[in-house]
Amino acid sequence: MIALRKRSSCPSQLFPTLCALGLAVLGGLSWAVPMDEQDYYLQEISNRDHYYSFPYPGEEYFSFTEQPGEEGTIRASEPEEHPGFKPSRKELKPKKSSKKGKAILEPPPDCPPLGLETLKITDFQLHASTAKRYGLGAHRGRLNIQAGVNENDFYDGAWCAGRNDPFQWIEVDARRLTKFTGVITQGRNSLWSSNWVTSFRVLVSNDSHAWTAVRNESGDVIFEGNSEKEIPVLNMLPVPLVARYIRINPRSWYEEGSICMRLEILGCPLPDPNNYYHRRNEMTTTDNLDFKHHNYKEMRQLMKTVNKMCPNITRIYNIGKSHQGLKLYAVEISDNPGEHEVGEPEFRYIAGAHGNEVLGRELILLLMQFMCQEYLAGNPRIVHLIEDTRIHLLPSVNPDGYDKAYKAGSELGGWSLGRWTQDGIDINNNFPDLNSLLWESEDQKKSKRKVPNHHIPIPDWYLSENATVAVETRAIIAWMEKIPFVLGGNLQGGELVVAYPYDMVRSLWKTQDYTPTPDDHVFRWLAYSYASTHRLMTDARRRACHTEDFQKEDGTVNGASWHTVAGSINDFSYLHTNCFELSIYVGCDKYPHESELPEEWENNRESLIVFMEQVHRGIKGIVKDIHGRGIPNAIISVEGVNHDIRTGADGDYWRLLNPGEYMVSVKAEGYTTATKNCEVGYDMGATRCDFTISKTNLARIKEIMRKFGKQPISLSLRRLRQRARQWRQRR
Repeated sequence: MIALRKRSSCPSQLFPTLCALGLAVLGGLSWAVPMDEQDYYLQEISNRDHYYSFPYPGEEYFSFTEQPGEEGTIRASEPEEHPGFKPSRKELKPKKSSKKGKAILEPPPDCPPLGLETLKITDFQLHASTAKRYGLGAHRGRLNIQAGVNENDFYDGAWCAGRNDPFQWIEVDARRLTKFTGVITQGRNSLWSSNWVTSFRVLVSNDSHAWTAVRNESGDVIFEGNSEKEIPVLNMLPVPLVARYIRINPRSWYEEGSICMRLEILGCPLPDPNNYYHRRNEMTTTDNLDFKHHNYKEMRQLMKTVNKMCPNITRIYNIGKSHQGLKLYAVEISDNPGEHEVGEPEFRYIAGAHGNEVLGRELILLLMQFMCQEYLAGNPRIVHLIEDTRIHLLPSVNPDGYDKAYKAGSELGGWSLGRWTQDGIDINNNFPDLNSLLWESEDQKKSKRKVPNHHIPIPDWYLSENATVAVETRAIIAWMEKIPFVLGGNLQGGELVVAYPYDMVRSLWKTQDYTPTPDDHVFRWLAYSYASTHRLMTDARRRACHTEDFQKEDGTVNGASWHTVAGSINDFSYLHTNCFELSIYVGCDKYPHESELPEEWENNRESLIVFMEQVHRGIKGIVKDIHGRGIPNAIISVEGVNHDIRTGADGDYWRLLNPGEYMVSVKAEGYTTATKNCEVGYDMGATRCDFTISKTNLARIKEIMRKFGKQPISLSLRRLRQRARQWRQRR
């Protein structure tokens, strides 16, 4: 055994001739690169010493085992020396095959992903031998990364080597000793080309200079790669290896394509309290919550546990069933669960419309646990929120889709498995397109068929049994129509941004165009309230998840300016009900590993609470008649904002507004119109703005006539008859 020496740019003490030869070979290789790729290739090579020239604490304790013909072979981890990382039988068990020859998905391994997909691994930790161009550099070789539609020079869908030969590689620097256990690979995400690696070697190193291939009794292990570009393939190492660097060396690739890969590395970082980089990036939470992924049965059990802990403020109910008959369970949190209190706004969070975007589902389950615990502990902020708000949490809109993703596991589901319902419908875009009805009416001002600017009715064709509408969508619509929601957030995944309506562009000839609602100023505030309190959304230093950088809008985006969508839940909620709804994309990784949940909770906890508190921003009140009875369906209008809302069954209303002075009018059928000035302050809490309105003369006459059993006579008809009599008398 010999101790590992500290690195230098060239370890000349051992093999000076080899170093000189290596540098010469690199120089020769650079001239073999096509002229348009030389600069980037040389930059990759010249930058390597920068990352490897600084020794990290603890490296002098690495050790090698010398073997004939191999200089510096990495020693496999031995269970007796690292009892905490003893390989399980699942890890050491060879991969089975089905009768058809297809690989069977294994249970998730013990060691979690290093974090290529979640961006824990930075771009500076990824390096490659060559790259076709910058947009296909090593920094793009992340599992499930998505390319832009144009697949441009900045945002493409994989690492692609500059040449197709067996000497190419992509490498990850874990920046500390790590027990590597497996590799997950994909091909290139592309609409226009097909590229993937069909086999590869895995090499490890402690110093990035001496590399050792993973071996078995017969020699270097050649791992089976991908057979298409999107489905992830997991390969476990025969024996876990401890090292700092890991390198993937493609050996064969799709014959009609080229060397392109996306990957994730599975590994357990070894304890190193002296490593400053590790300490700086550690994330812990003090909340005692159930940080795990919950299948359908476990989700129900967790809801029951929360209800048992806090029976006075929680209620479990379901809004309908999925295509496969699973109930869509929701939890209500309120000081009077089960009933609407006059003057108290209703709020909702939903998640899992796309079944494979599971982080939102788990955040909602964590939120209901947290609110129950904090209420019992007497946290004044949470107590105040629960006593003044009726909160509804629906964690799984698409349980059928989630079940598919859950069976595959957090790393092997890919980008789309479980996204749709059992009958292949995208719930998020399955609502009626009311935008077109409104805009056609506005464009044809002389049209007899007028459409209101709010509470637009659902078209008849959509309500027919033959319409392509998911049963889950119909259940959500019925829920939205039953409860007078004021504000809502639907949690999604795959990005880190808050999107606000409209989600559909007004022009027929554009796919991206800023399309504001009349309440654009309010929606932008609501979006920013979540994004600004999230730990990462507005961080200018963070890397874009895929192709979009949302920093210019502080982590928010107008949905239509991002990509147009007809029939979104946000647009429908705004145009058919009183509820302002936004889409909250809570993480780059749609299905993060269980070990990531505590950090994701810390990232989103404050934002989840702050966004709920925004339901108390604006004006609220009750519209009554002169006898003190609430008037339902009264229309509340704000001068200068071409979007009205309506009062609930008890005459109460809530109108979200930013701070300022507003002329507010109320009108109802058979009642006189009333107007008053309402001021919204900067302090949290809606301004009270009540109205008392009286019946019109015509309404009174009709009421008197009905009271005495007579049919009321139209005043206009009466005037015509009177004028006719006067005309006859004059003759």
